[in-house]
Amino acid sequence: MNSPNDVVVKSDGSIWFTDPTYGIDSDYEGDAAAEEIGASNVYCIDPASYEVTAVATDFVKPNGLAFSPDEKRLYIVDTGDTHVKNGPRHMRVAEVAADGRSIGPAKLFATCTAGLFDGFRLDVKGNIWTSAADGVHVYAPDATLIGKIKVPEVVANVCFGGPKRNRLYICATTSLYAVYVNVRGASWPN
Repeated sequence: MNSPNDVVVKSDGSIWFTDPTYGIDSDYEGDAAAEEIGASNVYCIDPASYEVTAVATDFVKPNGLAFSPDEKRLYIVDTGDTHVKNGPRHMRVAEVAADGRSIGPAKLFATCTAGLFDGFRLDVKGNIWTSAADGVHVYAPDATLIGKIKVPEVVANVCFGGPKRNRLYICATTSLYAVYVNVRGASWPN
């Protein structure tokens, strides 16, 4: 592996994760090292056999990922713009195959208009709450931008919490913000 980054556990126990090179690019975020596999992929670990399978090999720098609440779709961020001039700064979505361990072709879902997407979560309605340079962008399941929560720092990740899972925690560059929202976050494992 390069430097596994984001991870999500599906309700069947399978573990899905992205593997960009951010942890080996420099000593700043990890330990500088040569890339051993020559690609940045998305993987799935089978809970019974522990077999690791590359499920997406056409990303430049796969980063955040999460399943739709019904686990029929997998959303994956590509932050390739960090390494390739005019590279990807978008989120793609792929249908989960009937075997539950692979995905179809990932199609463009949304392009980030402020910096890069990174970590994100879904709510019970299937809306995507994603990090960006100017705060949190909220997309409907049809990719319509339905709102933004402005934050004065670059946001890296978000998470729903609280007793009703209606408090959005926002992890920014130097601060942690929290705001109550009018929807509950999708339940674990997303």
